[in-house]
Amino acid sequence: MTEMKELSYNTPGLLFPAISLLMLAYTNRFFALASLVRQLLEKFRESQDTHVYYQIQNLQKRISLVRRSQAFGISSLIACILSLAWISWDNQIAWYLFGIALFLMVGSLAFALWEIQLSAKALEIEIQTVLGKWERGNA
Repeated sequence: MTEMKELSYNTPGLLFPAISLLMLAYTNRFFALASLVRQLLEKFRESQDTHVYYQIQNLQKRISLVRRSQAFGISSLIACILSLAWISWDNQIAWYLFGIALFLMVGSLAFALWEIQLSAKALEIEIQTVLGKWERGNA
């Protein structure tokens, strides 16, 4: 088996700024979605509109994806911290922990991408609905 290269403190340290910025973005996204859900729930209570109901369902799924993105991001940060801690004791374990941190970061980004795709789909549906109503009203 080949010997692994020495893992320096700088390598896992590179992930810290990226994780911090991603967590800030995920948190802002979560708060924006939560605010939108509250508005739509109030609108749904007043109108019982099925279109609003489907928007709420979409937002519920998106919030779940943002939470998963956050969970994977936080887990990546923890694995990164553990990797830094293990560098002094066992370089091979430190490498494995760093690999896990990278894997978790990729998972976090994948969930974020999935949420963005749902967001774009929801906007397309909203635009089509509004344009359809406008076209029917002006036909």
